Amino acid sequence: MIVKEKEVKDYLTKSKIGEYAINPYIGCPHQCRYCYASFMKRFTNHKEAWGEFIDIKRCNKKIDTKRIEGKNVFISSVTDCYNPYEEKYCITRSILKQLVGVNCRLQIATKNKLILRDLDLLKQMKDLSVAVSINTLDEDFRSDMDKASSIKERLEVLKTLHKNGIYTILFMSPIFIGITNWKGIIEQTKKYINEYWFEDLNLRGSYKYDILNYIKEKYPKIYPTFENIYLKGKKQELINMDNEIRNYCNFNKIHYSAYFHHEEVMKNRENKKLGKKSN
Repeated sequence: MIVKEKEVKDYLTKSKIGEYAINPYIGCPHQCRYCYASFMKRFTNHKEAWGEFIDIKRCNKKIDTKRIEGKNVFISSVTDCYNPYEEKYCITRSILKQLVGVNCRLQIATKNKLILRDLDLLKQMKDLSVAVSINTLDEDFRSDMDKASSIKERLEVLKTLHKNGIYTILFMSPIFIGITNWKGIIEQTKKYINEYWFEDLNLRGSYKYDILNYIKEKYPKIYPTFENIYLKGKKQELINMDNEIRNYCNFNKIHYSAYFHHEEVMKNRENKKLGKKSN
């Protein structure tokens, strides 16, 4: 890992996801093979591969809390604020200290158990939801896809947060059609999850063929489905899964938000505000 410290003018930025975003780091050592945030290299001038560098953001300016009064603030739109380097640098914790008592709608997304370190601060937030990404119960598949916390650890995070009165979101993303047992994940977790977010696999950029080759090698029986969707543009099977998930959740009164068909999601301003606490 190439680790550098970088001075920034402000932690707070306008965002297409939510209204404001805070990303305490540039890059992410979790090395998710399907990470859409790898596009950030176009703006950061890093020559290293995505996942092999991290910039530690330093900022002398305090967060302008008046600016975010009544607004959505999303922490970790293009990084994981609880990556392993947070344990040493505590940038995320320093940011959270500034947000205690602020009247904003705070959302945090992570794949790391380190978030529990900051439970004392999280419990003081006025309006907080925490999304933990889980797209499989198969630890072998998980370890093939990322270097974040294990599935067991992520489930424990959600249980602990829920026990402490924090609004929990299981972010089922990305869903690998034919691999992600979305129904099994719901059934195992519904007692301590307030809301589910569903997002399909969005293949683009340099990682598209890495994922497709992986599926072809490890899951040859379902490769034709991936070929249809991601190479031939035939998305009926994806649409069918989307409808099945929605029907299942509606029938079972499961609170959810679905972010399929990315172009349509981003065209709709309201859909940009992840976790609207509505369907």
